[in-house]
Amino acid sequence: MRTDEYIPKRIEELCKKHDISRYRLSQLSGISQTALGHIAHGDSEPTLATLEKICEAFGISMAQFFSEGGSYPDLTKEQKEILEVYSAASPEERKILLNFVRSFRK
Repeated sequence: MRTDEYIPKRIEELCKKHDISRYRLSQLSGISQTALGHIAHGDSEPTLATLEKICEAFGISMAQFFSEGGSYPDLTKEQKEILEVYSAASPEERKILLNFVRSFRK
């Protein structure tokens, strides 16, 4: 599949998975609704910086964005499980999880 077809489909898939609208993605990523609409309809392709903002809004890496089925390449089974739990969490739950994990550094 070509990137001009893949990117809009992947964004739609991630919005459904995370149960967020394009409006909410716009808020989370700081990308205008108009720009997201152009990307979603395949009228334009995002820049690398825009794609990074979209990935950050979903809490995923660029590698995860482009990996089949949103898998986590080069990670152990336990690392994948942690990321899957994090990915399925709400934004508030993500903050709590991240604070919890950071507490182990002390």
